[in-house]
Amino acid sequence: MTALSQFQRLESEGVWRESAASQRRNVVVSFGDASLIISDQREQALTHWSLAAIQRVNPGEAPAVFSPGTDSDEQIEIADETMTEAIQKVTTAIERSRPRKGRLRLVFIAVVLAAFASASVFWLPGALREHSLRVVPASARSELGSQMLAQLRLMAGTACSATPGRAALARLARGILGPGAGQVVVVPAGVALATHFPGQVIILNRAIVEDFEDTEVVAGFILAEAQRRAETDPLDRVLRLAGPLANIRLLTTGKMTDRQVRDVTQAIVTAPAPALASETLLARFKAAGVASGPYAYALDPSGEDVLALIEGDPMRGQARRAVLNDADWIRLQAICEG
Repeated sequence: MTALSQFQRLESEGVWRESAASQRRNVVVSFGDASLIISDQREQALTHWSLAAIQRVNPGEAPAVFSPGTDSDEQIEIADETMTEAIQKVTTAIERSRPRKGRLRLVFIAVVLAAFASASVFWLPGALREHSLRVVPASARSELGSQMLAQLRLMAGTACSATPGRAALARLARGILGPGAGQVVVVPAGVALATHFPGQVIILNRAIVEDFEDTEVVAGFILAEAQRRAETDPLDRVLRLAGPLANIRLLTTGKMTDRQVRDVTQAIVTAPAPALASETLLARFKAAGVASGPYAYALDPSGEDVLALIEGDPMRGQARRAVLNDADWIRLQAICEG
């Protein structure tokens, strides 16, 4: 103890009384390792007082009177101010070093709060998402997708809506995805190539239907987005971007605020498309009877980064059915002209 080491060589005279009925006698007072040593004039130890238990009987008075404990009649009177200050300094240091119930309580509360904060940061968001993915109904997902489309319209303009083109696009989607294909929307801007929203909504940039002469390019982008939403629940992606507060609001009210929908829509349409494994994507192209080569070259004209999709084209060397007839393809390419 730092305070004790300063006074280990300090001695002073004192007047000691063993009990209330005992005769007072002159003694020598000194410090031991953890005790106050009271000795006679021949330096024979008479008693040891634990420094941790010493109490001053008469605070503020002189000479100072100390006792080895609150329930003891034994006392020593010390007139030496240096020794008095030393005893008080050492006993104060010991008292401060003791654990306090209140302090332990505060430490416990702090630990609990820290654990709760950690749970809130690391466990709660994931638990909320998992619960939401289980309980949010299809109707709420469709409404959320419609809200996101409305926000995209505010950011990038009205979706292309020429009726013949929309009908042709719907026929294409049903032809390659089957029943329950959902909604495919072409937008004039705001999306780099393609993305998807909750509620079975796939969004294509108009360049996909206007800049290519092969209907299998459009089909390829639709199939790729269908694969992405099959691998990861679109609502999960939304909730990860929106955060726990938006998640709680969705659970309690069935909706998100306009600002939350706007922010998550912007984040999704500007984010790079999640990568897809070539094997799973090729399997989807094969199931749909669509060649993967045209889609691959639309992504990378050099073919270097999409070689697996080119070499693994499931329709290579096979008779390819038209995914859309010529009349519907012309209508689709004019979808943004209405």
